[in-house]
Parts: sequence; C-alpha cells; structure tokens
Amino acid sequence: MIPDGILDTSTLILAERLSPDDLPAYPTITAVTLAELSAGPLATTDPTEKATRLARLERAAAGFEPLAFGSAAATSYGAVADSMRRAGRKPAARAFDALIAATALANNLPLYTCNPSDFQGIDGLTVTAIAHPDQARP
Repeated sequence: MIPDGILDTSTLILAERLSPDDLPAYPTITAVTLAELSAGPLATTDPTEKATRLARLERAAAGFEPLAFGSAAATSYGAVADSMRRAGRKPAARAFDALIAATALANNLPLYTCNPSDFQGIDGLTVTAIAHPDQARP
C-alpha cells in the first residue's frame, strides 16, 4: 500500500476516537512522530498514564513503517523553517512539528492534524484539519 497521508502526533494519539472517514485511507507516520511518542512514557510518573503511553508507542511502532527523516526531508526543513519565521513563529519552539512538516513536503503527502494551527504558514504544505473529538463542532 502506498500511503496517501501522514498523521501528525496529535492525530495518531487520537486516531481511535476519530472517524475513519476523516482520515486518509492509507495513513502513515514519520520517524519524527515515533521519536516524539517515545518520549511520552518517560514524561510522566503516573504508572497508569505511563502504561497507556507505552502501549500507544508499541502500537505505532508495530502498525506503521514510519517515513524516515532523510536527505530530502532535511533539505525541505530549511524551507519549513523559513516559512515559519516569516509567519512570526519560531521553528525551534515547534521542532517536532517542523520536522514532521518537512517529511510531509519531501514525500508530497498531505498532513492530517487535530492541531492545524501548529502548521500554519508553512508554504506548500497541504494540511487537512481533523476535528478534535473533545471540541464541539460548529
């Protein structure tokens, strides 16, 4: 299967609560998303939350062949950082988002996110906003 969209970290975390109709038919994730998820279990001292985050990480690692952050994505990162700076944002403050966006651009894939504002102002990036399940729909 050829992926037809990238799930950002927020969307991957919420995927079980989202309508499949709102997601790509053949989703994938990035290696950066997997890296971001791997920090989750270490960022909490609550044993229940730690177990939840570890299970999520294991499901993502087993369920996806993440897109690598290779030379094409590294080259795309420069344009992403430039777009973010011109939009008044600091790429370093949103490093994971910038790297995920660069991977999406390098692979010519749309990015599906429950946090579209995280990717505002990035030239050339196709962002598909997914309604957050905890927020009321208009």
